[in-house]
Amino acid sequence: MRLSGRERAQDALRAVAYFVVGGLLLLVVPEVAVSVQPGQATPPLWTGLAVLAAACLGETQRRERPVLGLAVACAAVLTGLLGSGSSPLGSVLVAGDMLYCAVLFSTKRTSQMVTGASAVVAGGLGLASLISDGGRAALLTVLNLGLVLAVPVLWGHEVRHHREQADAERERAEQARRVAELDRAAAVTAERTRMARDLHDVIAGQLSAIAIQSEAALTMSDADPATLRRVLTSVRRNSVASLAEMRTMIGLLRADDPAEAEPLTSPAGLDRLDALLDAGRANGLRIDVDDRRSAPEPIPAAVDHTAYRIVQESLTNAAKHAPGSSVRMTLLHHDGELVIELHNDLVADAPPAGGTGTGLLGLGERASAVGGTVEAGAHGRTWSVRAALPTPIPDGVPR
Repeated sequence: MRLSGRERAQDALRAVAYFVVGGLLLLVVPEVAVSVQPGQATPPLWTGLAVLAAACLGETQRRERPVLGLAVACAAVLTGLLGSGSSPLGSVLVAGDMLYCAVLFSTKRTSQMVTGASAVVAGGLGLASLISDGGRAALLTVLNLGLVLAVPVLWGHEVRHHREQADAERERAEQARRVAELDRAAAVTAERTRMARDLHDVIAGQLSAIAIQSEAALTMSDADPATLRRVLTSVRRNSVASLAEMRTMIGLLRADDPAEAEPLTSPAGLDRLDALLDAGRANGLRIDVDDRRSAPEPIPAAVDHTAYRIVQESLTNAAKHAPGSSVRMTLLHHDGELVIELHNDLVADAPPAGGTGTGLLGLGERASAVGGTVEAGAHGRTWSVRAALPTPIPDGVPR
């Protein structure tokens, strides 16, 4: 364990405190000492202080090198016992504290080894006392060793256990915090991706309509004022709608958490289908609608919004890639699904409209998000889009 300078100073002060207390005990009650034999003579004062100082030297390593400190303290106690027959009480207290520190601050394996060695020492001395002095002396020896060895070891293990539990709880709390942060980041990313699709669907469609209508107005050299005014009115309406949508999206993207930001407008649904059809017809499309849905029934808002975007993107693509074509749209409920079909004639001499291909990809993602499917492709001279959206959304699919 690497300690800071402040922690080392605290351990040194603790060693000084032990030396002062042990020295006072040695001066006041010198007869209170650990002896090899009962009634052993008290060691000289300077010998006792030297043993105590050596033990306190080990105390300075109580947290950084606890096993080394334990070895120094035990060596000091044994030196006093072997040299003068007794060791001052202060040195024994230091040895007990170092035994506690060796169990608490060392590695788990070292802690177990110290515990095992303490048990061997206690058992060996108790057995030797039983053989040499009889049962009563052996009992007293075991009780004394229990105070000196067992109490610090058990106390150290108990404190270590609680520390490990606290560390485990902190680690679990930190992991939960990291998981929550990752979930939040994923939710924000998913929401921004959804808004990017919305931005593409809305802005691309409306700007395409503006481009088509502007080009039509420029090519009409002899257009009557009423027709020109109608085209320019449609251009202005689409421009204002595009600006409003962009302002809403930018405000959400600037929020710290788009999912929690209050939307400025409600999500569009099939209740705005007439506005989409008017915009498509203003772009030159001839749209025929066959609405075979049953009596209006509530459908999830996510499905309603997805259906709106599918119709919007399909009409935008038809205006871009097959200008002036006929579009046949069918809406119906079938086997618990809202089915949307759009068919438009392909135009052979249509000018290239460009595009990145993200529109169809976005439609597929939107339909998949509510548990539905989208199929799009050419069939002969017709381009078809078919979407099947479940109502209600199946269980397990995010709303």
